[in-house]
Amino acid sequence: MTDDRFDSPYPRYDVLEKWDTPSYNDQTREALAKRMDEVPPRRFFTAAEFTTLQAVCARVVPQPGRAAPVPIAPFIDSDLHAGRGTGTRYAAMPDDRTAWRQGMAAIDAEAKARHGSTFAELADAQQDSILSAINQGECAASGAWRDLPAQDFFRKLLLKWIVSVYYVHPAAMSEIGYGGPASPRGYVRLGPNEADPWEAPLSEKGARQ
Repeated sequence: MTDDRFDSPYPRYDVLEKWDTPSYNDQTREALAKRMDEVPPRRFFTAAEFTTLQAVCARVVPQPGRAAPVPIAPFIDSDLHAGRGTGTRYAAMPDDRTAWRQGMAAIDAEAKARHGSTFAELADAQQDSILSAINQGECAASGAWRDLPAQDFFRKLLLKWIVSVYYVHPAAMSEIGYGGPASPRGYVRLGPNEADPWEAPLSEKGARQ
């Protein structure tokens, strides 16, 4: 899981400061505004499944220092409701919708088998231990997983989807010094340790100091 003590190396960088520059055209601004302001309602998961998903997201990408955490679970729910996927179907796993529903139920079953409570009700350390065990394919509630390989679900679907949703949010882009979509400006300096002048300040990037 991501370290709760994570501290961005770019504390003074904000990708949104380029809002009115050639880095963004109207389409880019519209897409970013929707990502920040139009959090979709729950439509795919049940209330219980969604609660589990929120708890899982909070441990995969903890955000203890952020007053307004980046919403992750609502956008996963929206993708599944709309039938949007990664474009990849793993032969050993069921379709995305089935895998996510079964995965949330299986994670709760793991929590109950190990601690007698749902995943969302457990302490952070207990949640982390369960996710770590699933990551290793060590399942206490093997019957709940059935035809869903626990380790593959965790590594190939759950982790990738959560991280991909997180890092398309401007707050997360700023956190890692990412220059943003840069449309229509584009990137010019593409060599090792090179940066365009409108990217995160060089003095804040250890690899370029």
